[in-house]
Amino acid sequence: MAEPAGGGACSLPREIREQLAELELELSEGDITQKGYEKKRAKLLAPYIPQTHGVDPALQKEPRNQTPAPAATSAPSSSKYHRARSGGARDERYRSDIHTEAVQAALAKHKEQKMALPMPTKRRSTFVQSPADACTPPENFSVPPDVTATTSSSSSSARPATINIPPSGIVKGTHKGSNRSSLMDTADGVPVSSRVSTKIQQLLNTLKRPKRPPLKEFFVDDFEEIVEVPQPDPNQPKPEGRQMTPVKGEPLGVVCNWPPALEAALQRWGTTQAKCPCLTALDVTGKPVYTLTYGKLWSRSLKLAYTLLNKLGTKNEPVLKPGDRVALVFPNNDPVMFMVAFYGCLLAEVIPVPIEVPLTRKDAGGQQIGFLLGSCGITLALTTEVCLKGLPKTQNGEIVQFKGWPRLKWVVTDSKYLSKSPKDWQPNISTAGTEPAYIEYKTSKEGSVMGVTVSRIAMLSHCQALSQACNYSEGETIVNVLDFKKDAGLWHGMLTNVMNKLHTLSVPYSVMKTCPLSWVQRVHTHKAKVALVKCRDLHWAMMAHRDQRDVSLSSLRMLIVTDGANPWSVSSCDAFLSLFQSHGLKPEAICPCATSPEAMTVAIRRPGVPGAPLPGRAILSMSGLSYGVIRVNTEDKNSALTVQDVGHVMPGGMMCIVKPDGSPQLCKTDEIGEICVSSRTGGMLYYGLTGVTKNTFEVIPVNLAGSPVGDVPFVRSGLLGFVGPGSLVFVVGKIDGLLTVSGRRHNADDIVATGLAVESIKTVYRGRIAVFSVSVFYDERIVVVAEQRPDASEEDSFQWMSRVLQAIDSIHQVGVYCLALVPANSLPKTPLGGIHISQTKQHFLEGSLHPCNILMCPHTCVTNLPKPRQKQPGVGPASVMVGNLVAGKRIAQAAGRDLGQIEDNDLVRKHQFLTEVLQWRAQATPDHMLFLLLNAKGTPVCTATCLQLHKRAERIASVLYDKGHLNAGDNVVLLYPPGIELIAAFHGCLYAGCIPVTVRPPHAQNLTATLPTVRMIVDVSKAACILTTQTLMRLLKSREAAAAVDVKTWPTIIDTDDLPRKRLPQIYKPPTPEMLAYLDFSVSTTGMLTGVKMSHSAVNALCRAIKLQCELYSSRQIAICLDPYCGLGFTLWCLCSVYSGHQSILIPPMELESNLFLWLSTVSQYKIRDTFCSYSVMELCTKGLGNQVEVLKARGTNLSCVRTCVVVAEERPRISLTQSFSKLFKDIGLSSRAVSTTFGSRVNVAICLQGTSGPDPTTVYVDLKSLRHDRVRLVERGAPQSLLLSESGKILPGVKVIIVNPETKGPVGDSHLGEIWVNSPHTASGYYTIYDNESLQADHFNTRLSFGDAAQTLWARTGYLGFVRRTELTAASGDRHDALYVVGALDETLELRGLRYHPIDIETSVSRTHRSIAECAVFTWTNLLVVVVELCGCEQEALDLVPLVTNVVLEEHYLIVGVVVVVDPGVIPINSRGEKQRMHLRDSFLADQLDPIYVAYNM
Repeated sequence: MAEPAGGGACSLPREIREQLAELELELSEGDITQKGYEKKRAKLLAPYIPQTHGVDPALQKEPRNQTPAPAATSAPSSSKYHRARSGGARDERYRSDIHTEAVQAALAKHKEQKMALPMPTKRRSTFVQSPADACTPPENFSVPPDVTATTSSSSSSARPATINIPPSGIVKGTHKGSNRSSLMDTADGVPVSSRVSTKIQQLLNTLKRPKRPPLKEFFVDDFEEIVEVPQPDPNQPKPEGRQMTPVKGEPLGVVCNWPPALEAALQRWGTTQAKCPCLTALDVTGKPVYTLTYGKLWSRSLKLAYTLLNKLGTKNEPVLKPGDRVALVFPNNDPVMFMVAFYGCLLAEVIPVPIEVPLTRKDAGGQQIGFLLGSCGITLALTTEVCLKGLPKTQNGEIVQFKGWPRLKWVVTDSKYLSKSPKDWQPNISTAGTEPAYIEYKTSKEGSVMGVTVSRIAMLSHCQALSQACNYSEGETIVNVLDFKKDAGLWHGMLTNVMNKLHTLSVPYSVMKTCPLSWVQRVHTHKAKVALVKCRDLHWAMMAHRDQRDVSLSSLRMLIVTDGANPWSVSSCDAFLSLFQSHGLKPEAICPCATSPEAMTVAIRRPGVPGAPLPGRAILSMSGLSYGVIRVNTEDKNSALTVQDVGHVMPGGMMCIVKPDGSPQLCKTDEIGEICVSSRTGGMLYYGLTGVTKNTFEVIPVNLAGSPVGDVPFVRSGLLGFVGPGSLVFVVGKIDGLLTVSGRRHNADDIVATGLAVESIKTVYRGRIAVFSVSVFYDERIVVVAEQRPDASEEDSFQWMSRVLQAIDSIHQVGVYCLALVPANSLPKTPLGGIHISQTKQHFLEGSLHPCNILMCPHTCVTNLPKPRQKQPGVGPASVMVGNLVAGKRIAQAAGRDLGQIEDNDLVRKHQFLTEVLQWRAQATPDHMLFLLLNAKGTPVCTATCLQLHKRAERIASVLYDKGHLNAGDNVVLLYPPGIELIAAFHGCLYAGCIPVTVRPPHAQNLTATLPTVRMIVDVSKAACILTTQTLMRLLKSREAAAAVDVKTWPTIIDTDDLPRKRLPQIYKPPTPEMLAYLDFSVSTTGMLTGVKMSHSAVNALCRAIKLQCELYSSRQIAICLDPYCGLGFTLWCLCSVYSGHQSILIPPMELESNLFLWLSTVSQYKIRDTFCSYSVMELCTKGLGNQVEVLKARGTNLSCVRTCVVVAEERPRISLTQSFSKLFKDIGLSSRAVSTTFGSRVNVAICLQGTSGPDPTTVYVDLKSLRHDRVRLVERGAPQSLLLSESGKILPGVKVIIVNPETKGPVGDSHLGEIWVNSPHTASGYYTIYDNESLQADHFNTRLSFGDAAQTLWARTGYLGFVRRTELTAASGDRHDALYVVGALDETLELRGLRYHPIDIETSVSRTHRSIAECAVFTWTNLLVVVVELCGCEQEALDLVPLVTNVVLEEHYLIVGVVVVVDPGVIPINSRGEKQRMHLRDSFLADQLDPIYVAYNM
């Protein structure tokens, strides 16, 4: 440690020391900047360190001797001299200068191997921390010690440059003028110039050294994914000692005048020594205010006992009977009232249950306290008048109903409300037996609260054992700083006190906050013989050490340190001794002890004899401890743990050490285990919990062979430790703080200490750090949560987090899964101000912790992922096929009805072209209504009969000839809103022999986004002319449009609003049906714009197949709520009515935005049997009308007429949406069988469509794990990892499909997932592209199976993966029906770890994890999985999503998420069909255009 010249801090003048302490305090509370602090500090110290010119004195290290340096000399830790104006209750237990040095050394080692961790990207507006003064300071906190060897100086030499934070220059993307070489090449060789990719590159660099067990040579069985079971390290230390034998304490002495019960002792002193002081309470300033004498205690307890039994109810119906349980609710600063109430209950033979005063309706852990009260059957609570007034009240002045609490009656125990007992009334004081005396609550690791029941005999025997161990004698004075309601504070300060007629001075926490030295002063003033403290109190006293000139601690024979079981107590004790030895403190007076609610006092160091050698120390290897063995640390002093003994076993007790898990097998002598105690002095049971009681209070140890050792039951203490030489007991941790990761045990407290030892003063608020483990993916994972100081900078916090990860890795050899920083004062608190761990863990798992910084390291922690799958080489497609046939699997293929066999006596058949059909209808049925267009109000705004449509088409054709001077075969872009105008323009183009291309018009409010797509299609289709409306024509030439595209080079634009009435000389007739009829352009989900060519024969075949499947004829009506620009939507809107003659009611989907009821009320009003919609429309109705079903009923909407409601889609059926739609509108008559979906793709727009006849759509559950291996395994509903899939309608007549292995192009069996190939007369005839890429065309449109098809059929590849299953149902043909299931687009699948994933499956898992996730999309980039989630909650929830997303993807998909991006709602692009555009999203992310709320890079 740094020592200024002149032998340490003590040599500095007192006022300089005081000024330093003030300064340090200002820094820790954020009143002064780091820079200002250093300046002032240097100024103060300058006169005392002349030789070190310009160097921070803290950086001058001196060689250290082996003994722990006395704290007085460690100047940099001048925080020891803080006044405890602020503070932290947890931190002081972890003070250890030895440990701090170890951490610094470990970090220095890391400095050599720099790791550049990418810093998370955060939107500036997010997480504005509340100013420090607005935070309510926690109850009893002291400033955390600055436990750093290099003080928190920011001089460049002092800060270890462990993390290379990317220079801020990168942040805004590269400079516009930068040349190609300055861009970064990603792993794919793609040049990228954005801060996002720089960070991902950094992330990839850090992942190039993953901590992973080496892969086995090759992968054998790829059917089941086997999770790696961590193999035990062959070199791990194993216990070598012999089996331990239980250790006995000294016998319990027999004293002649020992009372038969504790109440008897009270009666004795109360009647014979009434004037003797029993308990003195202090006021807030630390001055004694009231002394309770034994006489007063006796008389007031008697009064209360009498009142409880006789005055609360009526004579015949008392409220309380002996044996009932009563809650004691007393504040920590009122020991007198508590003591009276406690003894009053004992005298009345009712069982007191002391609990904390509830502060709010929803205290952390309050619900569990309520559960304890309920299970104890408590209806009555005793409290003081003052306390009652302070409880939270409702508006009308009643005490609020605390969450989870039973209804309580509150009884005030102040003397004036009590009745004096009659002379003849005496309490019944029987000899102590096993009946319950009181119940002490304890909170388990999971957060549940249990009541440890202590019997009267145990209470008495425990007092006896303590009196003997501590050698108490009558009239001694003791000072108690502990909570007097439980544990050692209750045992010494309230019970043993009365047993031995001691005088207790109770120092409440509130006093310690204003005057940390108060307990030392009480010891000095009252010449106290014994003091009961925790390490924290020692620390506070040292901080106030300037006020201690004239105090003397020479009277102390025992300074009982009750958290001596905490491994870091040793340095607090040492430091305190070195400071106060000069004030008369004897080294042998320091007596650490170990306690637990179940076993009570486990061990205590007896007061030593002056001059005798001091008790033991053990320096243990952390690595050995993690394997549960005791090894003296020799080699690596960084990872050592120094522990002090906690003395010997209690008098009359016996102790053994058993294995912490499994059967209670005795440990070997060099093995760590759970300490078990057998004596009359422990608790007897958990109230009302017999099962848990048996495992804790009635343990019979067994030997290696499993046979019981003796018949004496032991109590598990919950402490981990061992019995060392000379039967000294050593404790190394608590079972509740045990984290078992990959078979190794770590102690939460040890990890907290390591975190605090990393310069935490700049980042961590008051040393508040919580460590716990969560179970993720078959192992425990360590989570560290710390409160961040309000003034901590982003960079400091990130630096601290990165260094903590390294320190924990070096010292404990364990990875941290998640490290989160939350705003100051936001973690749930225990009643005494510590962190409520189980509640914090619950918040973490629920996503309600609201971190302001987070770092996840799944890549380093998760080492048990299954091995990546390696494709088996050398198996040809033919052998796969033969193998399938031998295994009895049929080839996966299916077909619709055969067109040749269908009797179709329709007159339409004689026409080859749609133009002929329209002319024929115009002559045969001129007034038959074909189309009806509705507006948002549901009123028809435009209609078209056969003749009107024919006439309108003729006029448009003549305009094309006259104005456009077009020739047959020219391409014409049709730019219209959804309506009849579009249909007329389409047929007009056919009449003129032009090739129509329908395009969605640009959005007037969003030209920059929508106009470029229009321009692109116009250019790619080489359009000779654009037909449109006047409004759109003006928009195309507007100034706003010019900002988005080049408006000067549009082809001829013709508006068709006012057409001349001119007869067309002749209607064009194509020479052959194979001639091109129209082009169908669409953007796929992967962002590809593709146009396909549809011939006249394909149009005819398509319309005929739909007519047959849906039984369409001229007397039918259908309602269409779809976009009419491409695919099946276009076909249904523009072509089918002309071919089949049925009437189409057209509902433009955008009208639903102003009237959600439009579609459903139209269907109801016109009694429609068949309706078609898109997923977007269905989702709009489900979300928007979900709570309006009653309104629909009231409007008379009835959907019982609907026979088929078909969702037109090119994707896996969204079964959850269709099911919720069916369920919602069941109440207005919608049949559960009506809803179905279609399946089409670019090569063939209609492959499946449910239709009117044929069996209902079937559903199956398939195993997700098998799907990743391209296998299909059906499982039962509810099976883990199962996925529900629905059939995509029935295959259309004339269509054949076969499932093919996309790599080998050979057919597969029906238990395999493969690409769906289609053969049908209405397949498109090829892509229409600028380059007419022939090879691509041949591959997609005219391809043959690589074998197994003698007929050499020409197939088209749909680009979708699916499978065929033969069902039990009968098809229309009478055969068994083959169902086609679509799983997802081949282009979209993610190849990760050798497996095939479908984005939608990962997205579904992610969307379920938190209520604030509105939408989610995933994609990969350079082997990293990127998850983008839209946050619909408040921004402070953004970081809660990071661990939840990481967990769920790991648990359900065995994948590690590389980057989590949290964005605003509506950022994920969705096309008109309601499909996510993941590739657009990916491009925007890499180009840094998303404006994310937060980007987390998982390590």
